[in-house]
Amino acid sequence: MKNINPLGFFDEHFLLERLTKLKDPLVMLETHIDWALFQPVLEIAFSKPANKSKMGRPPFDRTMMFKILILQSLYSLSDDQMEYQITDRLSFKRFLGLKSSDKVPDAKTIWHFRETLIREGLIEALFARFNQALDDQCIFANTGQIVDASFVEVPRQRNSRDENQQIKQGQTPEAWKANPNKLRQKDRDARWAKKNKMNFYGYKNHIKVDKGTKLISDYTVTDASVHDSQELETLLDQTDAGQPLYADAASIGQEASIEQCGMTNNVHEKANKHHKLTETQKASNQEKTRHRARVEHIFGFLTNSMKAMYIRTIGYVRATAKIGLANLTYNMMRCVQLNKKVYNVFLWG
Repeated sequence: MKNINPLGFFDEHFLLERLTKLKDPLVMLETHIDWALFQPVLEIAFSKPANKSKMGRPPFDRTMMFKILILQSLYSLSDDQMEYQITDRLSFKRFLGLKSSDKVPDAKTIWHFRETLIREGLIEALFARFNQALDDQCIFANTGQIVDASFVEVPRQRNSRDENQQIKQGQTPEAWKANPNKLRQKDRDARWAKKNKMNFYGYKNHIKVDKGTKLISDYTVTDASVHDSQELETLLDQTDAGQPLYADAASIGQEASIEQCGMTNNVHEKANKHHKLTETQKASNQEKTRHRARVEHIFGFLTNSMKAMYIRTIGYVRATAKIGLANLTYNMMRCVQLNKKVYNVFLWG
């Protein structure tokens, strides 16, 4: 068996230079995001006595661990795959500020870090902190908001009709209670939905998008059975006043919520058997589609580049965290595309 020669210092240096010339996206991500802006939120999670431990080795840097979650979301990697890729890839090590000789967090450490953030409800806070930095620097265009939703599927459950009926009623089948291992693998929060004669099982990512920049300004997560229009009132607020709202015909009937926020109603009009659209209405819908179609670019990036529309989690809480991290990661990558540097105005402004 041949000996494998380890990389020397200059070999590693030249490889990293080569990666930079090949436009390593992580170099751009590191350049455009000031990761210090997340430190106050991360401190909340790990400053509590319940989350502190004096046993074992010193904890890994929290900002680095958070960057690992962003990497996971960007490349759709499991905890085990994440441990391997950090160990194997120089580009990942450079992004995380690790040297070849540094210890790499294992899969359990990554899992525990994410679970702590979920338990403290901080994924939403991290998203809000980043968007606050965007707002502080006037990066949002605020020339219109687009509201839409897309399915985020999870592994389909092979349950009987009786079991599904009990789950819908908020009950747990007795056979599952007797088998804790089986119960842990059952998602009792995901739901079925049908659209365009296709069945979906899982959750929905409802997003509000800044039309000018294609940045996600807010989001909510529901199970797949919730109608798109039901989250419109949650997503809109008084800060949207004066802006046009673009949404598909699913949001018809939410005029009161739109008016209450002081927004201009640009929801698509819909024909029915008693009322056909006039040529003027058809032309108006076409113009609205030209603006609303920008949201499809976001779902396209989440689907094709990040593989974020299929997740392997169990339960609403973890699914919400996974989807929230995907939305945050998208916003970071969008800032790179827009060539907008996001920094901590409280530390550096």
